[in-house]
Amino acid sequence: MARRENPEINAGSMADIAFLLLIFFLVTTTMDVDSGIPKKLSEKTTDIPPKIKEKNIFPVLINRNNELFVEGDVMELKDLKDAALKFIDNGGGLGNPIGGEGEAASCDYCKGDKNPDSSDHPNKAVISVESDRGTEYGTYVAVQNELLKAYAELRNRLCMEKYNISFPELEKAFKESSNKDLDLKAKVKYIKDRYPQVLTDIESADVQ
Repeated sequence: MARRENPEINAGSMADIAFLLLIFFLVTTTMDVDSGIPKKLSEKTTDIPPKIKEKNIFPVLINRNNELFVEGDVMELKDLKDAALKFIDNGGGLGNPIGGEGEAASCDYCKGDKNPDSSDHPNKAVISVESDRGTEYGTYVAVQNELLKAYAELRNRLCMEKYNISFPELEKAFKESSNKDLDLKAKVKYIKDRYPQVLTDIESADVQ
């Protein structure tokens, strides 16, 4: 009786299948990516920075215990947005010429207390954030988020009053026009010029 030989398995097709499966999983698998705060870093310059009046600076400090200090006093995170909003929108004096043109003028759209000891104008108001080396990243992000909310609320309020549309909707309409609609561009610029977002980070130090 003749010996039956076992048929050979073509391994070439198996390799092709494995390669196709590898490509499939690479294409369809999602990767978790750590997200951060989108912020444009300032460029190095040899220019002498302008002198800023102390009353136009809103100092925010976060110590190593993740405690928040605003203008030297302890503050809860939940109160930070309203405090920043009040500072930015104070309108207690004259501002810089808007858009670099014209003359210095008072803020006729501000609804603050016009306290002479607080910020003169939204375009002069500077929010300074200083954190300790031991500050938790989550706390730092939460603080930044509350400060950005203050600017967003003020821009949205002015946009509703001026154009009867929310600022996010105005920006969306401008982006959907491929940034070509000059009228929408002018409106977005108008709002941003009147509430410029001025947030500065001081290099981490040992904040007690």
